[in-house]
Amino acid sequence: MPNIKSMKKDLKRNAKKHDRNTATKTALKTYIKRARLATGTEESAEAVRMAVKKLDKAAERGIIHKNQAARRKSRVMKAAAKAAKA
Repeated sequence: MPNIKSMKKDLKRNAKKHDRNTATKTALKTYIKRARLATGTEESAEAVRMAVKKLDKAAERGIIHKNQAARRKSRVMKAAAKAAKA
């Protein structure tokens, strides 16, 4: 445990950030899962739109890397297109 006051504050701040980031990453997984499992054109389009929006927001905030967000968006849209085709 640190003795310096600013380091104690840093630990608290890091813990808060960690909790927020973890919650966001978990939510991302949920949105991606919904987008993959959505059936029907309107339902699927809305789920994909929300997943893309959340991925962009997470990348913007620095929670995930922008390339990771792009990769995940690509995979979600690819899966949605494949489901729409079938």
